[in-house]
Amino acid sequence: MVVKKKVPKVQAVVLDDAKLKSLMECLSVVGDSAATQLAQVLKDSLSSSEPVEQIQLISKAGSMLEQLQEDESPSGPLLEACLNTLAVLFTTLPAKNPLKRAVASAIAGSPDRLQQQAIECLSERLSFSLCSVSTDDYPHLTDCITSCLDGSPIGEKCIHRLLTEVLQFLQKVLSYYVEQNSCLAGRHVAQARLMQSCLAVVKTSMLVVQRSHEPVTAALLSASNQCDLQQALSALLKCYTYILTDEEFVQTVQSTAGMALILLIRTVMGNGDDVPITVAGLLHGTLESDSTAPQWLNQSCAGLYESSRPAAVALYLSHGALAMIGWRGKTLGPQAEKLLLLIPEVLLSLDTRVKESSTAMVVARVLTLWSSAAVDCVQTDTCPPLLRLSLVGGSPLTTRLHHHVYSHWEHPLDGVRHQTRSLFQNLLLLHQHCSEHRSQPSSDPYITQLTRDLLALEWHMKGKYGTLACLVEHLGAEHLLNLDAGLPSRLLGLMGDQTLAPYASDLLEKLFVSHKAQLCARCKDGREWIDGWHEVWVTPLLQLLCTARLDQTTYILDYFLPKLLRCNPSSLSHMVQALQEMPSYTDGASCSRGALGALMTCLRAARAQGVLKALEEELWDGLVPLSLMRQALVHKHDQVRMDALGLVCESHRSTETLSRQELDLIRHFLPFNLNSQSPGVRQQMVSLLKKLLCRAKDGAQLLNKRLDQHPNDQDQEILHMYQEFLRWFCESLFQVLHPGASFSRCLMALHLLSLIAEHFTFNTGPVGFALGDSVSASDAQAVLHCIASNFLEVKQLACNLLQKLPPTVVQLQEPEMLQCLLRAALDLSTSTKPFDSVTAAHLFNLLLHQQDLQDALLICIQNQLQPSALNQSQASEASVLEQNMMAVVQCLMGCLKEEIVKAESSLLKAAASSPLYGRAHCITAVLQQLNTRSLVLLSQWTAVVSELIGLCYRMSDVVSPVVQSSSPEGLIPMDTDSETSAGLHKILQEIQPRDTNDFFSNARELESSETEHKHFKPQANINDDDGEAYRVTAQMVLVCCWRTMKEVSMLLGHLCQSMPLCSSHTPAGVITQEQVEAVGMYFREQLLQSRHRGAFELAYVGFVRLTEMLCRSGSATLQQLPAHWLKEVLEEVKSSDPSSKLCATRRSAGIPFYIQALLSSEPKSSSCSLLKMTMRCLTALAMPSDDGSTDISTVPQVHALNILRALFRDTRLGENIVPFVAEGMQAAVLGFTSPVWAVRNSSTLLFSTLITRIFGVKKGKDEHSKKNRMTGREFFTRFPALYPFLLSQLQEAAASVNSDSGQVKLHPSLFLLLLVLGRLYPSPMDGSSSPLGLAPFMPLIIRCGRSAVYRTREMAARAVVPFVLVTQVPSTIKTLLEDLPQEPGPGIQQNHIHGTLLQVLSLIRSYLTDTHRPQSGNPQDCDISHVLFPRLWLATRRNPCLVTRGAFLDLLGCLCGCLPVSISDSQLKKLREETLNILMASELVAPEGSNEINPAVPGVTQYLQSLARIAISICVESPHLWQCLESDRIQKDLLIHLLQCQHYEIRLFALEQLLKRLQTTQEESQCGREGPLHFELCVSNLTCLALHETHPGCQAKVLQILAVLPLSSVLPWRDGLSSLSCQEALEHLLTLTETSTHSVELYCASLCLTSRLVVHLVKSTAQELSGAAVSCFSRWGALVVQGCSELQPLEVKLMSAEVLVKAVHTLLTAPALPLGITHTVALWKSLFTLLQDEDQDVRDRAAEFTCYIPAHLHNTAVATGAVCPPVALETGVALLCQLFQMWEQVAAGIVNLTEWLLGDEQLDTSCVELPDLDEEFLFEKGDLNLWAEPMLWARMLHGHLCDLLSVPHTPGVSPEDPDRLSAVAKSNALTAEQAMKTLPAFPQFSATIEYGKIMLLKERSSLAQSVLDTLRQADTS
Repeated sequence: MVVKKKVPKVQAVVLDDAKLKSLMECLSVVGDSAATQLAQVLKDSLSSSEPVEQIQLISKAGSMLEQLQEDESPSGPLLEACLNTLAVLFTTLPAKNPLKRAVASAIAGSPDRLQQQAIECLSERLSFSLCSVSTDDYPHLTDCITSCLDGSPIGEKCIHRLLTEVLQFLQKVLSYYVEQNSCLAGRHVAQARLMQSCLAVVKTSMLVVQRSHEPVTAALLSASNQCDLQQALSALLKCYTYILTDEEFVQTVQSTAGMALILLIRTVMGNGDDVPITVAGLLHGTLESDSTAPQWLNQSCAGLYESSRPAAVALYLSHGALAMIGWRGKTLGPQAEKLLLLIPEVLLSLDTRVKESSTAMVVARVLTLWSSAAVDCVQTDTCPPLLRLSLVGGSPLTTRLHHHVYSHWEHPLDGVRHQTRSLFQNLLLLHQHCSEHRSQPSSDPYITQLTRDLLALEWHMKGKYGTLACLVEHLGAEHLLNLDAGLPSRLLGLMGDQTLAPYASDLLEKLFVSHKAQLCARCKDGREWIDGWHEVWVTPLLQLLCTARLDQTTYILDYFLPKLLRCNPSSLSHMVQALQEMPSYTDGASCSRGALGALMTCLRAARAQGVLKALEEELWDGLVPLSLMRQALVHKHDQVRMDALGLVCESHRSTETLSRQELDLIRHFLPFNLNSQSPGVRQQMVSLLKKLLCRAKDGAQLLNKRLDQHPNDQDQEILHMYQEFLRWFCESLFQVLHPGASFSRCLMALHLLSLIAEHFTFNTGPVGFALGDSVSASDAQAVLHCIASNFLEVKQLACNLLQKLPPTVVQLQEPEMLQCLLRAALDLSTSTKPFDSVTAAHLFNLLLHQQDLQDALLICIQNQLQPSALNQSQASEASVLEQNMMAVVQCLMGCLKEEIVKAESSLLKAAASSPLYGRAHCITAVLQQLNTRSLVLLSQWTAVVSELIGLCYRMSDVVSPVVQSSSPEGLIPMDTDSETSAGLHKILQEIQPRDTNDFFSNARELESSETEHKHFKPQANINDDDGEAYRVTAQMVLVCCWRTMKEVSMLLGHLCQSMPLCSSHTPAGVITQEQVEAVGMYFREQLLQSRHRGAFELAYVGFVRLTEMLCRSGSATLQQLPAHWLKEVLEEVKSSDPSSKLCATRRSAGIPFYIQALLSSEPKSSSCSLLKMTMRCLTALAMPSDDGSTDISTVPQVHALNILRALFRDTRLGENIVPFVAEGMQAAVLGFTSPVWAVRNSSTLLFSTLITRIFGVKKGKDEHSKKNRMTGREFFTRFPALYPFLLSQLQEAAASVNSDSGQVKLHPSLFLLLLVLGRLYPSPMDGSSSPLGLAPFMPLIIRCGRSAVYRTREMAARAVVPFVLVTQVPSTIKTLLEDLPQEPGPGIQQNHIHGTLLQVLSLIRSYLTDTHRPQSGNPQDCDISHVLFPRLWLATRRNPCLVTRGAFLDLLGCLCGCLPVSISDSQLKKLREETLNILMASELVAPEGSNEINPAVPGVTQYLQSLARIAISICVESPHLWQCLESDRIQKDLLIHLLQCQHYEIRLFALEQLLKRLQTTQEESQCGREGPLHFELCVSNLTCLALHETHPGCQAKVLQILAVLPLSSVLPWRDGLSSLSCQEALEHLLTLTETSTHSVELYCASLCLTSRLVVHLVKSTAQELSGAAVSCFSRWGALVVQGCSELQPLEVKLMSAEVLVKAVHTLLTAPALPLGITHTVALWKSLFTLLQDEDQDVRDRAAEFTCYIPAHLHNTAVATGAVCPPVALETGVALLCQLFQMWEQVAAGIVNLTEWLLGDEQLDTSCVELPDLDEEFLFEKGDLNLWAEPMLWARMLHGHLCDLLSVPHTPGVSPEDPDRLSAVAKSNALTAEQAMKTLPAFPQFSATIEYGKIMLLKERSSLAQSVLDTLRQADTS
């Protein structure tokens, strides 16, 4: 997109009359001819009012001045007047005015002889301005001084001449700004403007000092001017010091002041070693003894030497030192070298001291700046050796810098991460220049070890990618590939994660580009390198695209593939060839895209990048067969379809001609893909089709241009083809907008039609494609009816599209249509259904543009709108739109007044018949269309706004008692004039607000009168004035009230935000300051008193709009209101007590929202003083009181905790809230110690929010995933205050843990502490010792493992892992095991043993799964066998505690598994033998079995499960590890014991593991890999268990296992010594399925196995089936049909779909009809039902049947392979019609399809006759299935029926069937006609659901009748 360059605004110079007269008189004196001409030109320029003309005249004057010769025009009064005039203009014009540049150019072009005179004139003028200037002119004079130094020698000399005056002026301005800053608290806009002015002054002072270095030095050395200049410089230094130490200044100003201060010091002291000494003293904050700085300079900077200065001062001074002291190419002196090494030390010390993320950003930037300066210094040949030693890799300084990188490379701010990467890159350069391996960096051991460490890190750490990319640039890709050959595949596997894909793709790009360069450099013979490069980069890519899940490859197309093709375009041919050689293009059962999808992905990326040329002969039917494209466009997987569509639509050139093949492909694609449920897919479709339409538009413009120049038939034919396609496109989209169309189809059609309107327009003339001619009135009506949709997006698109359609087809200008729509809008605006008011608002917005709207309004409401309401004189000037808006708003206001009167007398009637919120919503919607910047009817709008605000207050007064009640849900308020109020008196007592917070001190007891009515449902029946009855429920009243409050809030917020404000500057306003303040007080009352969340949430939205307006307003009073309100509410919170009206329940209700809105008005770029003040106040309140009292401080503490939670959740506060996280965490942890439940509850919510704020939103199902964790170093670096706090709290909590006493003592905060510490994990980059002092935590956490609370021991085990370095894990495990007893004894504490074992387990599991554990070291030091064997008794019966016995068994199972452990092979073998002996002697295997264990003993189940895990490892998972003499027998016996255990948990566990192993083996065998079972499976035990198992879960698992096994091993079905035939087993399973509806899992498992037996029985029975078999098949068919019902659970429908898919070949398409025609057709109907199911997974599973269609049934009408559900549905019906012919059952097929066409629904006329009786269900949206479209299904059936009728068939259809069906069709048509008459006018809007049902019934009846008529005609002929 081309962005227009900003053009500076040219303004004519405007002088006051006196000055202009004076200049004119001076220019009129007598002079020579040349001077006179020059003076005349200047006079003309002063007289002109045209800015462009003035520029031309000034430029002409400059040329004349430059050409003056000395002999022609000697210096005189006239010439001096000319120069003086130019000087006046120069000092008068603003800096950015181009006229000023012309004046400056004219002055600079003065002849040499006039240079001095010009300097004198400009100096005199500037001096006069500096002396007589007012404070308002300070910015202008500052800019003027800057302009003098902007490349103008004369201006620079002028500044030198007035140096002291200029510096004094700048000091005066800066002092004024500093003083003013303290007076602007709360006025954020004014404060931000002041900061900009202050920044400009500091920059100007820097520029003056920088350009005046020599004059300053000379002046300071001279005695005459020393005093004044010195005082000016001293005053400037004091201003800089004040700015640096005042935290109210924004960081940009402070950083610039730091640079200015260092520059001034360098200017005063010169460039020697004295400057580094002085700067070093400033950084230390101490005055150096050897400093030679002048005393006045030290005194001026005295504030920088104070110990109380802010920590950031050193940061800004460091920045100034790096920026203002030259480092490049200089030989550093010893002091400069010390300063260079001191700066990073100072910066690194700030790491744990700064809190603000913005300051951390500055630290990162300054560190990068330092590293760049250091690189410049070490590149010189004279670099000092000490500097090289200090900066080489591995030195203490670089080590600390690397730790800084590792702590900040995942910082939340992008800028910090970017700077951290740049710092790492510079550190590599520093090491390269300082190390001995400069020539061969790849052989450098430091670099090699660094690379290994980085590669060993977890891949979820985003900082790892950037640092590895730096290493690739430094060393080349081959170095990393040699260390890790699988790096490309690993990185490609990470592309499925959206958060990691950009980082992985950037690293991949660095790698393959570098690898290509290295290969090309080594292979000089041309293309020899390409095969090796393809093997490394392309082959893994293709394998991943073909086999991985779709969600894992989505981002490869976005991030990786385009980069790869850009790097090497010739790789495309290799990709295409490799993919076409793969065995199969489609894999219907797979969840991957397959070779076809991968091909589409590659080709799409290539074409979009311009690698693939789209010539017809090359692409379509050449490189890509059209049949393949058609198959891909309707593929099962969404992404494959989108890639294929992208290949068609996307092009490297926007004018590339669309071919006929491409348009045909779109015709094939569009009908089947409009109804997509996925928002992402819909968004991609719209985007891609938009590209296609843009290509068509741009291509058509190019073709028209060529035709204008060279007419030819080919281009004309292409244009005609475009027109035909676009008309088809529009007609197809309009046709799908029928009643009952799904939301997604309507949305897609309207989106695409809007694109057509945007790019081509629906014009009807001869110009363009005349698409308006293809739009009919019925099409426009279909779009109009979409406004009635329940989906807001559909309404908006339809409304916008209607305004773009030809008015003649929309017909809104027709009076009858206009009045009908207007009446419908007015009726809907008072509907009790909330979404009806939204429809009314869109209708009003549509009608606002109509010329005759006011007349129609008068007809609809004669008495509501007076004709004199409009001022005719102004109305004639106002636009039709504004007049209509005024009329509609006044009309709605009139209606609203009447309804408010009703509501004031009876809120029940208002809720039942005319709720207030509809009218208010429509008024807001109309006003949102009003352009408030160009109002004509100002007086009328002022009156309207004033009246609207009053109406809003009245509405609020009516409904406030409900939403402000202590329990607004379930209330019916008291009527003032209804007789029904007496019966509701007792329950209506709840209307009195219970605003007291007595629950803090006294529990509320229920009164007897309340308990009597506790089962009463609030409901009332009332009559209106006309006698019409309404049923009023509590839901209706509450909805009426809170929605009214919502609309009031939105309306008031919109009025304040959009309406012009009346002020002294803008008197032509609509809303006054007093009204704005009153609205603000209204919002305050609502937010602080409302109890209903819906009410105060929407009040918050309106209040945010108000605060935004206050911040932008020009009124100082309004700007200070947010700060004033904030201080008020904080004081109110601080002083609240149990009697306060502030609600401390409901999470403090609206109070947090109120404070959020006030804080959000503060600009993020400001100093955030309000936020800081609020957080300091709230954190102080949230902390427990020092004296421990709770009566007074409890309520403020609860409020503070709730408000803090809301603020920490507010994303708009961004990183500005992070500095307060540590205090918030302390408050949350300490809040758990409170004895008051409310405080503990609020602390819990705050703690949860802080965990999310610190560790991020949960990114997966694993709660302890490292994606939501943080290294200990990073955590305590970002939140240093938490280190001592958590340590002290943990010490206190650990001291209370003493399980030896037998008492349970649970410290309140222990759970939170362990939860936080458990979220940390160790970083391998920390080195061999912990630099952050984490060691003190470990013994405390270990001690927590002794707790008597089981959950505490678990959490302590998890929390100990982060505090043990990976190198110390084996020794720590050994130490923990040594603490366990070697023999049983009386003093043993089982809690201690259990906690220790859990910690050992956590450590060893973390160690074994760690990718960066050390691979070297002494094995003897790590061997834990000698401490393990003496303690094996803990796993035997000698240990009486089953919990610790099970934990020790878990430890043994972990050590004896497949992962490598710290035990020698011989000891490991011995350990496995001992473990096997323990298992065989255990209760699980012993003759007594598990019955000898008392089930009441704690830990029985866990102990047996631990035994079972070891047994499963022996007999199922890893039998090869447990080889012994009788291993086969032992393994078989163990499995039998597991399956026969009395405890169902053990059986269930064994069966789950057995099923998992069988499924893995099955997958391995399908992939061609060897996957034999490594254990003997006794199937007879499983079949017997299936018959006698009583636990549903175990029974389901057994049946699932049997369903996985081959039937040959299952049959004959054995039950002990007897066996069952296949049919007997089938009957048993059918009975089980019919009786197992209580368990979904069991039902699905039995149905699956039953279906396999049915298929097997059909295949194995050659002769005719027996009666019993037919009965079984009937029962099975009924079960399948039942499982396909809409009401079934998802799992049942998925299993039914799988059963039907697997039965396609054997049962559904079998020529012999084994189930008979009736059951077979029923199964087909069930399949079609599943293909129209609401759930996407069910439809996809059912659509897989197309992959199982027999080959003999394949033809052009039947699509095969993996296709999307709409195509599968079309294919299925076509296939069924084909089967009817094959079965010779065409007559039966016609009857069945006609019955389907008529449908099973019967219209319930009662719902049409009494539409108001269902109003209790206010949010009822209709049918649940939003995807199915019965009308399209009926039309599809009709089309196939017509085809089937044309087929000759014998025998014919029985006459009774057509007669019966015809009677049903006629009855339905009559019912629909009668129901339609009962509907109100325009039922599309007022009764949308009923109208849709009626239209569907009419369509079904009509289509069925036409089929039957055709059938009769065929029979008679």
